Amino acid sequence: MSKYIEYLGYQVLNIDYTQARKSFSEGSVLTISPNSYGIATKNADLSRALKRDGLLVLDGVYFGLGYFLRNLKTIRKNQGPDIFYQELEIQKYRKGKVFFLGASNKTLGLISKRMIKDYPEIEFETFSPPFKDELTDSENKQIEERIKAFAPDVVFIGMTCPKQEIWVNTNIGKYEGMLFMAIGGVFDWFAGTRKELHPLWWKLRLGWVGRIIQRPEILSRNLPYIWIYLQHMLRK
Repeated sequence: MSKYIEYLGYQVLNIDYTQARKSFSEGSVLTISPNSYGIATKNADLSRALKRDGLLVLDGVYFGLGYFLRNLKTIRKNQGPDIFYQELEIQKYRKGKVFFLGASNKTLGLISKRMIKDYPEIEFETFSPPFKDELTDSENKQIEERIKAFAPDVVFIGMTCPKQEIWVNTNIGKYEGMLFMAIGGVFDWFAGTRKELHPLWWKLRLGWVGRIIQRPEILSRNLPYIWIYLQHMLRK
């Protein structure tokens, strides 16, 4: 099995995340879905971020649908929630340090309570950046100072797409020896502000249906970008 699959211009990880982590200890871990692909066709900064050196993993199965239809082979599924919990287990075993960047102070407070309860072996820190599309140099400097002072092994980023991916690509050069993972909505599930989907949804490969049931507004918001993906999938 090839470690990476090139599909629609992107190099997607094709092995299990935990296996890939054995030889990957710093840099970026980003996810790609039909929605983020569609946004990237309109947003050059996001496209560059998704093509940067690092791990790009399949978030769900549907970005790889066209690849399957043409080759009768699947691309390894490494969804945001999956790699998040896998990384927590890695850091639990190593007694590592993680930093949560993103979400509201309320959500981060709930994350803190769960980390203390479920992962006492892991040191952690949190920071809620301003809620806006683009951060200023001074705001990024504050983030940099907080992260470097804590010196985590992993920085989990929950700023939503495309802000989180672009932030990673723009700012990661300021840091050494850290892994940056953009996992978006996982913050809310882990905090409990949004109910986590039952594992059966993921097993049946219908996680996207569960997400829409939880938040119907995301269908109308994401549908134009998913439609772009479907057009490109059929054309290419």
